[in-house]
Order: sequence, then structure tokens, then C-alpha cells
Amino acid sequence: MDRSDAVMAASVSVLLVEAVIGFFANYVWEQAQEAPPLPYNALGLVLLVIGAPFVAAVGGLLCAFLTVAVVMPILTAAAWLGRRFSGREAWWWVPVVSAAAAVPAVPALALLTDAGVLASLIGGVTVAVGLTAPALVARRLLLPDRPRLSGRTMVGRVALYGTLAAVTAFALAGVALNAGVAYEPPWFNAEQVAGTYSDRKGGTLTLTPDGTAVATRIDTFDYAVDSFDPLVRACTGAGTWSYDPAQGPYSQQVDVSIDACPVAIDSWSLYGTHESPKLFVFVGDPDNWELYTLTRD
Repeated sequence: MDRSDAVMAASVSVLLVEAVIGFFANYVWEQAQEAPPLPYNALGLVLLVIGAPFVAAVGGLLCAFLTVAVVMPILTAAAWLGRRFSGREAWWWVPVVSAAAAVPAVPALALLTDAGVLASLIGGVTVAVGLTAPALVARRLLLPDRPRLSGRTMVGRVALYGTLAAVTAFALAGVALNAGVAYEPPWFNAEQVAGTYSDRKGGTLTLTPDGTAVATRIDTFDYAVDSFDPLVRACTGAGTWSYDPAQGPYSQQVDVSIDACPVAIDSWSLYGTHESPKLFVFVGDPDNWELYTLTRD
């Protein structure tokens, strides 16, 4: 391999390791967010295992594209700036140029994900760090006063240290989740559940402390015999409700009985916080559930 091939191999390897670590970090972040539990989908797990080689191949191609389009230009710009302003190449120009390259990511994240200012800035810093690491590793291969290393050697080193880093990230993710970072709904009681809930589309469900339930244009869902597509109908009427603590935070339910509803809406699951509880039901195809959620006003 010549040096450009070695740079490509080293950069792609580092980016793939970062992707694995990022996957663990994102999983912990998602688990920490307030959200209802998604039903276990065996088919999705099987498809993930079968598609893993394809995902890895696509990831490698994407990392190669990032290397050519972003990492190599960062190295070129950092080397030029070092010679231009300090008379020699210096490693610290790499993070400076990487930070400049990551600047467009901040408004892009804000526009594409509706993220707040702080979240967008954190995303920009993450992009800068993610570009700096492969650029610094690849830069090692371009230094004239260092022993030349083949691409295979660099890939081997990245694989060794990258595996250690990935295993460490996996272990830290497990520690964080076992330490209570993951979200879990609080225990509610009937008094905390009572109130008026809205689907933000004009539908409301009022649960009074005396056990009366009043629905106004709340969606109810029925299913055709030959399809999982839900038949949505509006429910308006009065009835009763009760709180069932069940066996755990994720299994506690609010049972609603309204005879005037064309389709029963008997059981709503709970999540949220004591200050802002949410009721929800799963709707649609069991392999691709959607949520119908009511939030207390």
C-alpha cells in the first residue's frame, strides 16, 4: 500500500470504531429519554442479524466517502495552515480545522431534528471530535520523520485499540443503565392520574377524582378482518374509570369504560412524570406499532 491507501484504511477503521461507540452512546441516551416501552419485535431482531453484513458494508462505504470528502481535506488544510502560520506542520491544527468543518453541522441539526441550541452545539462538538480522531491517526502515516507503517499495520493497531475502546464503551453503557440512567415511569396513584388529557388534535379525555370519565372526540381503533390497518372512529360519551397499579411501573394501567364509544377503549398504559402523566395505546401492525398518546393539560 502507498501512503494514500494507508491513510484511507486507517481513517475508515477509526470511523467504524467511532460508529460502534456512537451506537452504544446513542442507545444509552435513548434509554434515558422519557418514552413508553416498545413491544419486543422478534422479526426486527432477526432482520437486524441477517442484515448486519449489509449494514457493515454500507457503513464502510460511507466511512470511505467521509475519508475522501472530509478527512483528507482536513489533513491538507491543517498541513497548509501549519506551514503558513508557524513554519511547520503541527498536530493541533487538525482539531482546529475539524472544528471549522463541523460548524455547518450545528444549524443543520437544528433544522433537520428540531433540536434546541444546546443540543445542536453538543452535536457540533461531537462531529468535530469524530473528525479529529481519524485525521490525527491518519496524520501519523504522513509524517516524514516517523517510521513508515503499512495500512495493514495501522488497521491492525486500530482494530486492537478500537476493540478495547468498544468493549469499554459497552461496559460503561451497561454500568450506566444498571445504575438507573434508563427512564422508568414513576408509580402513580388514582389522585395523580385524575385530570383532563388531550391528543392535541381536538380530542380530550377527562378523568375526575370520583371515577367519572368523559370523552370528547377521542380516537378509538378497530381492525378489519384481513388487515392491520386501524379503522379510526371518534368517541364521545361519559362512563367510568379506575387505576390499576398491576405488577410494575410499565404495566400499570388506567381502565376506562364508556358505553357510547363505538369501539372499546378499556385499557390505557401510563408513562411520563407525576407532574405530566401520559396515557397511550399501541395502534396498527404489531411489527410496526404506532402510538396514540394523550397528555394531561
